Amino acid sequence: MDQIRVLCVDDDPHVLRGLALLLRSLYDVHSATSGPLGLEAIRQQGPFAVVLSDLRMPGMDGATFLAKVRQESPDSVRMLLTGNVDLHAAIAAVNEGQIFRFLTKPCPPEQIRLSFAAAVEQHRLLVAERVLLEQTLRGSIKTLTEVLSLSNPIAFGRAVRIWNNAAPLVRELGLRESWQLEMAAMLSQLGMVILPDETIERYLGGQPLSAEEEAMVARVPKISQQLLAHIPRLEEVRELIAQCYGQDEATSLLDGSAELSLAGQALRAAVDFDKLETEGLATQAALDTMRGREGLYEPRVLDALARCKNLSSKGLVKQILARALGVGMILVDDVRTAKGVLLMARGHELTVSSVERLRNFERDGIREPLRVTEKRD
Repeated sequence: MDQIRVLCVDDDPHVLRGLALLLRSLYDVHSATSGPLGLEAIRQQGPFAVVLSDLRMPGMDGATFLAKVRQESPDSVRMLLTGNVDLHAAIAAVNEGQIFRFLTKPCPPEQIRLSFAAAVEQHRLLVAERVLLEQTLRGSIKTLTEVLSLSNPIAFGRAVRIWNNAAPLVRELGLRESWQLEMAAMLSQLGMVILPDETIERYLGGQPLSAEEEAMVARVPKISQQLLAHIPRLEEVRELIAQCYGQDEATSLLDGSAELSLAGQALRAAVDFDKLETEGLATQAALDTMRGREGLYEPRVLDALARCKNLSSKGLVKQILARALGVGMILVDDVRTAKGVLLMARGHELTVSSVERLRNFERDGIREPLRVTEKRD
């Protein structure tokens, strides 16, 4: 079993050697002699379960360093060590870096060991809760969207396409908190359940809508928010959906996090790109149209989207019959019956249940051959 990794930062090499001797039998101890070197260690050798820092260091003090650690590695539990009992500096450190423990020099060895043990346990609880939350929510929402896709294939087929656009953007932009964006993509069309299929097709196809239909479409974001309001821990997901629709209330959480704000931009780009493609624009034309909307998207988001599309265009498209469909294949075109009834929307990644559904309809007549592409990592 790998040792738990911890980082100690102090400008005094003697203190670092002492900490290493005290803790090396229990942990994989790394050290740095300044805040900038500590941040470099986190980026190159992290993540660390615990980060201990001296308060008084030249250049970057411990409060500033631990505040940056919180941004770089939010799961790392942060502790502060100082020989100068400075109340104002301690308060700043606690507020800016959300410190778990505050230790003063000279600190008895047993207290240091106990503090590290408590910090490691806190890290375990934080990671366990996050993993459980992400996996539980992901699994629940995947089931929900799959069931809804069977009853409203147009709306939730679009949600799958938006997710297929957003997921590569997460990796391309280097976003750490990817699960919120992925969930927001899958749930972004939830409010479409209020729209008749004919209205959805006209709206997504860029066709004129009646005044009544325009009013219904305008209510979609609000309906999505109301439906998700009953699910705990989805506040940030709701904010991302609000931003992708340009709603004014998408400010309270997103303004406090540059990463979440960028994720909101990425989701909006994924949504708008799908709409332009659905209206009949080619990939390059859709991207050019979005670049022409000055001030609406961050340039780096569109640059990342362009790179993702260039990569995805290299996928191998195959033509097959319905009986040859398999789990993991992605539909290139809508699947319709011989009479034109939509069964499943393009962009849908086939699961066991969706493959079974299409095979059940095969005897009633499906427009074949079907164009699919294999899922790519």
